[in-house]
This record gives sequence, C-alpha cells and structure tokens, in this order.
Amino acid sequence: MIFEIAHIQIKTGSHAAFEAAVTRAVPLFRSAQGCESMRLERSIEHADGYRLVVGWTTLEDHTVHFRGSEAFQSWRALVGEFFAAPPQVEHMNTVVVGF
Repeated sequence: MIFEIAHIQIKTGSHAAFEAAVTRAVPLFRSAQGCESMRLERSIEHADGYRLVVGWTTLEDHTVHFRGSEAFQSWRALVGEFFAAPPQVEHMNTVVVGF
C-alpha cells in the first residue's frame, strides 16, 4: 500500500465548512478503485493546515484511476473553494514499522 499525503492550507475561518465537505466526500473515496483508507488530520500548531492521508493499493489507483474519475471532480467541487493554495501532494511507502 502507498499513502497519498496532501498538505492542504485552507482559508481562515472555514474549518467547520471544510471538515463537513470532507465528511461528505468520504463515500467518493470509499468507492474508489484501490482506496483502502482515508483520514483528515488538522495541525495543532498551524490552525489552517490539514493533511489528507489516503491509502491506495497502487500509485496508479490514485494518479490514474481516481484523478481521472468523476469522483475526483466531485471531490474538488466539494472542497476546492476552501483551499488557500493548491494542495501539495506526495506519495509515501512505509519502510519501517516500529510498533
């Protein structure tokens, strides 16, 4: 499994609406090919900072299948208005599991 980590900065004062929009988007990820998990984390130090962490079976499940889907367009329609800047996305492999 690979993890997509999207670093998201939202517009100040839109936390509740953004989090509600992400909640509405959960079914889009749940039904996406190869999507194994999805969670949203909010920064404690930087109140407008979030990390969307999505587990995908393969990189292509995210970069090809999801990004090329209507579900991705729906995702962006739900949350795009809250972005203060374009999300910064990276893909990670787990290399050490400590415990």
